[in-house]
Parts: sequence; C-alpha cells; structure tokens
Amino acid sequence: MKIWQKAVIAGGVLLVVGGIVWYSVYKANQNVVTVQTSRVVREDLTSLVTASGEVRPKTYTNVLGEGIGKITDITVKEGDHVKKGDVLLHLENIQPGADVQAQQAAISAADDGMRAASSSYDASVAILNQRQSDLEKAKLDWQRAQMSYQEKLISKQDFDASKAAYDGANAAALSARAQVDQAHAARDQAQSGLEQSRAVLRHTQDVLRKTTYTAPIDGIVSYIEVRVGENVVPGIQNAQGSFLMTISDMSVVTAEVKVDETDITSVKEGQPVDVTIDAIPNKTFKGRVSEVGELAILRTSGQAAKTATTANTQEARDFKVVITLDNPPASLRPGLSATAKIQTAQKQNVLSIPIQALAERSQKELDEAKNGGNSNNSSVTLAASNSDGAGNVKADIQGVFVVRNGKAEFVPVQTGISGTTDIEVLNGIREGEVIVTGSFKALRSLKPGASVKIDNSAPKSDESSSSSSS
Repeated sequence: MKIWQKAVIAGGVLLVVGGIVWYSVYKANQNVVTVQTSRVVREDLTSLVTASGEVRPKTYTNVLGEGIGKITDITVKEGDHVKKGDVLLHLENIQPGADVQAQQAAISAADDGMRAASSSYDASVAILNQRQSDLEKAKLDWQRAQMSYQEKLISKQDFDASKAAYDGANAAALSARAQVDQAHAARDQAQSGLEQSRAVLRHTQDVLRKTTYTAPIDGIVSYIEVRVGENVVPGIQNAQGSFLMTISDMSVVTAEVKVDETDITSVKEGQPVDVTIDAIPNKTFKGRVSEVGELAILRTSGQAAKTATTANTQEARDFKVVITLDNPPASLRPGLSATAKIQTAQKQNVLSIPIQALAERSQKELDEAKNGGNSNNSSVTLAASNSDGAGNVKADIQGVFVVRNGKAEFVPVQTGISGTTDIEVLNGIREGEVIVTGSFKALRSLKPGASVKIDNSAPKSDESSSSSSS
C-alpha cells in the first residue's frame, strides 16, 4: 500500500474518532446550563428607604405686605443675618407721617378742650356749693320770718320779702345744679373726643409703622422677592399681601423629602438617617426622622390628595417626611437638593443572599421536576416579577436554585429584611451553600434538577447588554 493511501486512511480514522468525541461531548453538554453562582453568607444587613427632597429650616417666615406704598430702600440683601426687630425695608411715608402729625395736633387741641371743660365743671360745682349755702341761709330766714309773722312781730311785707328771697335762692341752686350737669356732660364729651383722637392717632401710627418692615425672627435673609421702586399692597379678604422676602432660622435645619407610598409604612419617627447634599459632595450628614406626613401628596401636582376628590385617582403618591439634621454646617442654605437614606431596619450576622438570586416557581413545575417529568412550557419567574398581565398575584413559590452534585435544585425560602443588594433568608438554606445568581436569562429558563456548569467569569458585553435590555 502506498504512503499516500495510508495517510488518507489515517486521516479518515482521525476524523471518525474526532467526530465521535465531539458528538459525545455535545450530547453530554446539550442540556447543561451555564450559570453564575455565589455562596450563602452571614453578614450585617440594613434596610434602607431612599428619598429625595430639599433642605429647609425648621422655622421660617414669609414677610408679606401690610401697608401700601412704594419701596424706597431695602436695607438687607440675601444671605444677611438679622436679629428680631432689625429694619428690612422702607416704604414711602410722607402721607402717613403727615397724618400722624395732624392727629397729634388734634390730640393737643382736644387735650386743651378737655382741660377747659374740666375747669368749667369745677367752677360750676363751686357755684353750686355757693348757691346751696345761700339757699340754706334763705330757708332759715324764711322759717324765722314765719314764726315772727305768726306772733305779729313783723309785717306782711317783711314776711313776703323773706319768702321771695327763699324762692330766689332755691331757683338759683337749681340753676347751678343744671349748670353742673351741663359742665359734666361737656367734660365727658371732651374726654370722649380726646379718646377718639387718641384712637385715630394709634391708627395713623400703625399705618406709619407699616411703612417700615422689621425682622419678625432671628435668622438669615434667604430670599428677596421685591426691588426698590416696586409697589406693595396689603392682603384683602382671602388674598394675601405682596410677598416681600423670607427669613429663615437656620439654627435647626431639616431635610424635607418625599417617600413613595410603597415604603412609607416602614418609616417611623426617630429612625436614623444619612443625608447627602448635592452642594456639599463627599460628605454625609447624620439625622433622625422627626415627622412623618399623614396625608398623601399627588406626584404631578404636589398637592395633598384629599379623599373626597381623589378617591378614584390612580396617580402615584408620595408622603412628606421631615428629617432633622444633627450638626448642620453653617454653609447650608434653604432649597439645596438633598438625598436621604432612612434606616428602617437593621440586623446583624444573618444569612443573606444576593437579591437577584430569588426566583419563583409554580407548584406544577416543582411536582413535574420531582416526578422526573419534562414540560417544555415551564418557566421560572424572577421574584421581582410576581404578577400576571391582569395584575393578579400568581400562586408561585419563592425560592433559590442551590447547586448540588452539578444540578440546580429549587429550594423554597422565606425572606426577611433586604439591604441594597442582599436580602435576609430565614430558612431553607444553610451558610456556605452555592446558589445560582445569574445570568438573568439563565434564571428565567432554569428548570429544577437541570445540570449546570459554573462560570463566574465576567460576562461578555453583548450578553450583559441583552440581559439589561430584557
């Protein structure tokens, strides 16, 4: 046999053997699923609720227009620290000042009139006292004249003269009393006029006072709305006056955030919070929840969701949560964007697994795997997707795939609190066991009892992109 014939025969034999080996390997790996794995470990877990909002002072006040007039000068600027009573701005005060001066003059005149009325009243009282003395003397003279006339000691003419003198003194006393009453009324009228003038003065002084605006609290001028030359109008009925500026007391600083309605039930007063502020990077501020809102806020409008008007509204809602910062820096300003991580639960040394390792499997699929059946229509649902298209909750069993003897066994588990990437496992698995954590595509199609091949190398870019898109 020639050499080239031997070479052809040898090559054919190699091809046949290689084909047999390839086919054997192909059949052996035909039903093997390549997966990524991790181990069940013990660690400390902290459950967090993340929400965003803005920095706000606990105490602040909006300065609104009280008087009417044009702004002549503003004595502060944004960022200035002010004390209660410090002047903020002035309005034109020519007319209010003139009204005060005119009313002060009117009060001076009314006061003079009051003194004159009091003097007149005192004089009338003195005249009345004199007339009453004259009346008493005339009464005694007439009584003596009556006795003398009866005894025929005086003439009829003297008797009549004594009687006339008594009647005249009585009339003079009555007239003096009437003058006293008149002077008393005049004095009361003057007193009322003086009080009225004083009331008008208080009114004009209040109008003048409202042309000078002062700080109602200690704090910083966080915002100024108006400029010199603009007109200010006061509030009327249900309309508030012109908004001038905001004074913020930054001694107690809070972060006001909005928490999603799905997380609000786990947020309680006193829980610790880590707050980050965009304007102060690479720094975390400690704080505690000081207030949890009771009324939902519509996400689009920002208005409170009233039961009567929004009962049938399916719009997403948030709840206001106020966080008091422990040691706020002096550089904080109201309105700065903030992100809060609220620690709603914390456990130490608990069994945990990556959240993505959780999957859900129907009881039918578990029974088929237990009986060795093979259903082409079976599928695994990840724990993050536990409802059908109609919104009805599936009766699936939550668990993880544990790698035992080269196969993926579905083990039901009960979970506890969840952290950022891991979740607590209460039962079903033990520390150190190997569980399937990916890929996303493999977990969706993995069947209980399937043979698996572990590959924990970094996923290819196309595979990772397809996983993220799915």
